[in-house]
Amino acid sequence: MKRTLSIFLVASAVSAGAFAQSSPEIDKAVMAAPARMKADAMVVKWKSDFTYDTLRPGKNNLVCFDKSGLPGQQPAFSVECTNKGNLDRVAQNLKFEAMTDPAAKKAAMDKAEADGTRVKPEFGSVWYHIRGADAEHVNGHMTIAVPMATSKTMGLPEDGKQGGVYIMNAGTTTAHLMVPGE
Repeated sequence: MKRTLSIFLVASAVSAGAFAQSSPEIDKAVMAAPARMKADAMVVKWKSDFTYDTLRPGKNNLVCFDKSGLPGQQPAFSVECTNKGNLDRVAQNLKFEAMTDPAAKKAAMDKAEADGTRVKPEFGSVWYHIRGADAEHVNGHMTIAVPMATSKTMGLPEDGKQGGVYIMNAGTTTAHLMVPGE
Protein backbone atom coordinates (compact mmCIF):
# COMPACT_ATOMS: atom_id res chain seq x y z
CA MET A 1 0.00 0.00 0.00
CA LYS A 2 2.80 2.39 0.92
CA ARG A 3 4.55 1.80 -2.42
CA THR A 4 1.31 2.31 -4.41
CA LEU A 5 0.58 5.54 -2.56
CA SER A 6 4.12 6.81 -3.20
CA ILE A 7 3.88 6.05 -6.90
CA PHE A 8 0.47 7.77 -7.04
CA LEU A 9 1.81 10.90 -5.30
CA VAL A 10 4.87 11.11 -7.57
CA ALA A 11 2.75 10.55 -10.68
CA SER A 12 0.27 13.19 -9.52
CA ALA A 13 3.05 15.72 -8.93
CA VAL A 14 4.60 15.03 -12.34
CA SER A 15 1.20 15.28 -14.05
CA ALA A 16 0.39 18.56 -12.32
CA GLY A 17 3.70 20.02 -13.47
CA ALA A 18 3.36 18.70 -17.00
CA PHE A 19 -0.08 20.22 -17.43
CA ALA A 20 0.55 23.53 -15.68
CA GLN A 21 -1.46 26.14 -17.51
CA SER A 22 0.70 29.11 -16.65
CA SER A 23 4.29 30.14 -16.08
CA PRO A 24 6.18 33.37 -16.78
CA GLU A 25 7.34 31.87 -20.09
CA ILE A 26 3.78 30.96 -21.12
CA ASP A 27 2.34 34.27 -19.90
CA LYS A 28 4.87 36.15 -22.04
CA ALA A 29 4.19 34.08 -25.16
CA VAL A 30 0.41 34.62 -25.02
CA MET A 31 0.69 38.40 -24.67
CA ALA A 32 -0.04 38.71 -28.40
CA ALA A 33 -3.17 36.53 -28.24
CA PRO A 34 -6.67 38.00 -28.17
CA ALA A 35 -7.98 37.91 -24.58
CA ARG A 36 -10.72 35.41 -25.41
CA MET A 37 -8.18 32.93 -26.82
CA LYS A 38 -5.22 33.20 -24.40
CA ALA A 39 -6.22 30.54 -21.88
CA ASP A 40 -6.71 27.86 -24.54
CA ALA A 41 -3.81 28.71 -26.87
CA MET A 42 -1.03 26.23 -27.49
CA VAL A 43 2.39 27.59 -26.47
CA VAL A 44 5.65 26.44 -28.04
CA LYS A 45 9.30 27.27 -27.51
CA TRP A 46 11.50 27.35 -30.59
CA LYS A 47 14.83 25.54 -30.51
CA SER A 48 18.03 26.45 -32.38
CA ASP A 49 17.33 23.80 -35.05
CA PHE A 50 13.94 25.45 -35.86
CA THR A 51 11.92 22.72 -34.23
CA TYR A 52 9.95 23.36 -31.07
CA ASP A 53 8.97 22.00 -27.71
CA THR A 54 5.35 22.27 -26.63
CA LEU A 55 5.14 24.15 -23.33
CA ARG A 56 1.36 23.90 -23.18
CA PRO A 57 -1.01 21.96 -25.43
CA GLY A 58 -3.85 24.06 -26.75
CA LYS A 59 -7.59 23.66 -26.78
CA ASN A 60 -8.17 25.97 -29.75
CA ASN A 61 -6.40 26.53 -33.09
CA LEU A 62 -4.08 29.28 -31.83
CA VAL A 63 -0.37 28.77 -31.14
CA CYS A 64 1.81 31.39 -29.45
CA PHE A 65 5.56 31.70 -29.05
CA ASP A 66 8.29 34.04 -27.89
CA LYS A 67 10.72 35.11 -30.61
CA SER A 68 12.74 37.40 -28.32
CA GLY A 69 16.43 36.63 -28.51
CA LEU A 70 16.18 34.19 -31.40
CA PRO A 71 18.77 34.71 -34.17
CA GLY A 72 17.88 37.64 -36.42
CA GLN A 73 15.02 38.88 -34.25
CA GLN A 74 14.55 42.59 -33.81
CA PRO A 75 13.47 44.33 -31.67
CA ALA A 76 14.49 42.88 -28.31
CA PHE A 77 10.93 41.92 -27.28
CA SER A 78 8.88 39.92 -29.79
CA VAL A 79 5.97 37.53 -29.26
CA GLU A 80 3.64 36.12 -31.89
CA CYS A 81 0.52 33.98 -32.27
CA THR A 82 -1.05 32.37 -35.33
CA ASN A 83 -2.92 29.24 -36.41
CA LYS A 84 -1.34 25.89 -35.53
CA GLY A 85 -1.35 25.06 -39.24
CA ASN A 86 1.24 27.80 -39.80
CA LEU A 87 3.99 26.22 -37.69
CA ASP A 88 5.92 24.99 -40.76
CA ARG A 89 5.76 28.51 -42.17
CA VAL A 90 7.02 29.96 -38.87
CA ALA A 91 9.93 27.49 -38.82
CA GLN A 92 10.87 28.48 -42.37
CA ASN A 93 10.57 32.19 -41.50
CA LEU A 94 12.85 31.71 -38.49
CA LYS A 95 15.45 30.02 -40.70
CA PHE A 96 15.40 32.96 -43.11
CA GLU A 97 15.42 35.54 -40.31
CA ALA A 98 18.49 33.88 -38.75
CA MET A 99 20.53 34.60 -41.87
CA THR A 100 22.87 37.51 -41.08
CA ASP A 101 23.62 38.66 -44.64
CA PRO A 102 20.60 40.68 -45.88
CA ALA A 103 21.38 39.95 -49.54
CA ALA A 104 21.69 36.20 -48.90
CA LYS A 105 18.46 36.25 -46.89
CA LYS A 106 16.56 38.00 -49.69
CA ALA A 107 18.05 35.64 -52.29
CA ALA A 108 17.04 32.57 -50.25
CA MET A 109 13.50 33.87 -49.77
CA ASP A 110 13.17 34.82 -53.46
CA LYS A 111 14.48 31.39 -54.51
CA ALA A 112 11.99 29.58 -52.24
CA GLU A 113 9.18 31.75 -53.59
CA ALA A 114 10.23 31.08 -57.21
CA ASP A 115 10.81 27.33 -56.90
CA GLY A 116 7.64 26.66 -54.91
CA THR A 117 9.34 25.60 -51.68
CA ARG A 118 8.11 28.64 -49.75
CA VAL A 119 5.64 27.29 -47.22
CA LYS A 120 2.23 28.93 -47.61
CA PRO A 121 0.36 30.08 -44.54
CA GLU A 122 -3.26 29.02 -44.10
CA PHE A 123 -5.46 31.31 -46.17
CA GLY A 124 -7.37 33.65 -43.86
CA SER A 125 -5.25 32.87 -40.82
CA VAL A 126 -4.48 35.73 -38.49
CA TRP A 127 -1.00 36.61 -37.26
CA TYR A 128 -0.85 38.57 -34.00
CA HIS A 129 2.44 40.31 -33.19
CA ILE A 130 3.65 42.34 -30.22
CA ARG A 131 7.12 43.89 -30.48
CA GLY A 132 9.14 46.51 -28.73
CA ALA A 133 12.15 47.43 -26.65
CA ASP A 134 10.73 45.49 -23.68
CA ALA A 135 7.39 44.24 -22.30
CA GLU A 136 6.49 47.74 -21.14
CA HIS A 137 7.11 49.47 -24.49
CA VAL A 138 5.43 47.45 -27.22
CA ASN A 139 3.32 47.89 -30.31
CA GLY A 140 0.73 45.41 -31.49
CA HIS A 141 0.16 44.50 -35.11
CA MET A 142 -2.19 42.05 -36.80
CA THR A 143 -2.20 40.70 -40.34
CA ILE A 144 -4.41 38.24 -42.18
CA ALA A 145 -2.69 35.78 -44.52
CA VAL A 146 -4.04 35.63 -48.06
CA PRO A 147 -1.28 33.78 -49.94
CA MET A 148 -1.18 34.44 -53.69
CA ALA A 149 -4.04 36.98 -53.46
CA THR A 150 -4.10 39.92 -55.84
CA SER A 151 -6.36 42.85 -56.48
CA LYS A 152 -7.98 40.82 -59.24
CA THR A 153 -8.73 37.83 -56.97
CA MET A 154 -9.85 39.78 -53.90
CA GLY A 155 -11.07 43.12 -55.18
CA LEU A 156 -8.84 45.03 -52.78
CA PRO A 157 -6.07 47.48 -53.68
CA GLU A 158 -2.46 46.33 -53.57
CA ASP A 159 -1.19 49.40 -51.75
CA GLY A 160 -2.41 51.70 -49.02
CA LYS A 161 -2.54 54.87 -51.11
CA GLN A 162 -6.35 54.86 -51.26
CA GLY A 163 -6.72 54.27 -47.52
CA GLY A 164 -8.40 51.30 -45.91
CA VAL A 165 -7.59 47.61 -46.13
CA TYR A 166 -5.10 46.57 -48.81
CA ILE A 167 -3.08 43.53 -49.92
CA MET A 168 0.62 43.76 -49.12
CA ASN A 169 3.00 41.57 -51.15
CA ALA A 170 0.22 40.65 -53.57
CA GLY A 171 0.72 37.54 -55.70
CA THR A 172 3.21 35.91 -53.30
CA THR A 173 3.00 33.44 -50.44
CA THR A 174 3.58 36.40 -48.12
CA ALA A 175 0.48 38.26 -49.34
CA HIS A 176 -1.51 39.53 -46.38
CA LEU A 177 -4.21 42.02 -45.58
CA MET A 178 -3.08 45.20 -43.91
CA VAL A 179 -5.67 46.99 -41.82
CA PRO A 180 -4.45 50.52 -41.13
CA GLY A 181 -4.86 51.73 -37.57
CA GLU A 182 -5.19 55.18 -36.21
